[in-house]
Amino acid sequence: MEVEVSTLHAFSDKALGGNPAGVVLQAAHLSESQMQEIARQVGFSETAFVMPSDQADFKVRFFTPSDEVDLCGHATIALFYLMKTQHLVDVGTYTLETLAGILKVVIEVNGEVYLSQTLPEFGEIVDRQQIADSLRISIEDLYAELPVQIVSTGLPDIMIAVKDVDVLTKIDPDFQRITEISKAHHAIGYHVFTLKSDVIDVLTECRNFAPLYDIPEESATGTSNGAMLCYLHHYNQLTDPHHHTYTIRQGYTMNRPSEIRARLTLDSSNEIAQIQVGGRAIHIKNIQIHLP
Repeated sequence: MEVEVSTLHAFSDKALGGNPAGVVLQAAHLSESQMQEIARQVGFSETAFVMPSDQADFKVRFFTPSDEVDLCGHATIALFYLMKTQHLVDVGTYTLETLAGILKVVIEVNGEVYLSQTLPEFGEIVDRQQIADSLRISIEDLYAELPVQIVSTGLPDIMIAVKDVDVLTKIDPDFQRITEISKAHHAIGYHVFTLKSDVIDVLTECRNFAPLYDIPEESATGTSNGAMLCYLHHYNQLTDPHHHTYTIRQGYTMNRPSEIRARLTLDSSNEIAQIQVGGRAIHIKNIQIHLP
C-alpha cells in the first residue's frame, strides 16, 4: 500500500527554516501500527494523521519516529496551513480532537495559524545541578531568579532559563543524561531559553531537547513555547501580557531559523484563560511511503 505524505516546514515561510512535519490528510483507514511505521519512515520529529471526529471538526493523532504523543504544535500549524492552501478550510475557528483534549485552531486573514493549548499545569521543581551537568554548563550559567520547573500546556517539559545567548549557544547536551532525567520526571524533554535576545522585539531565544523521544534537538516547538509563555507570566517576566503577541526565536543553532508567535488571554483576575501559539508554514513536497 502506498500512502501520500505532505511535508511542510512550520514556523517559517522559508524552505531552509522552520521545523519539518509530515501530514497525512486521509488517515481514517490506517491502523496505529501503520501510522507509527509511516512516521518512522518519514523521520521527522512528528507526523500528523487527520481523520473524522464525532466530537470536533477534525481528529488528529501525532507520532514521532518511535512513539505516539498527545499533541504537537508545529505539526498542527503545518496541517492547517496545508488544508487552507488546498481549500479544505478557510479563515475562521475550528475544533480539533487530540489526546490532549478538544482544542481550537484559528486561521487568520494574514495567513498565520494559531493553536489554543490546554491551560497550564505547573509541576515539580527540578534539581538545578543535575540539569546544569546534563547540559554541560555550570550552575552559575542558569538564570538565578527563575526555578527549573516542569510545565505543561498539553505536553510536560522542563523549563530551564539560562543567563544569555552565549550560554544558550555553548550548550553541548549529554543526551543520555537528558534522557534519564526526562524519563525520571515523566517529561518530554528540556526547553532551554534566555530572555536576553540580541534581536529587537524578540521575547526569548530557545533550544529544545527531547532525546527520550528520538528527537535530539528540535528547531521549533509549539507546545513547549506555550508552556514557557505561561511560566514567564506566572513568574512576572512578561510586559503587557494582555495585549501582546510575542515572538520567540528557535532553531538558529541548527541553521533552521524559526519564529514562533505566542499570546495569552487573561481574565479579570489576571489568570490565564487561553494560550495560543502559531505562525506560518511552507509546503515543501509530497512523498510516497510504502507499507507492506
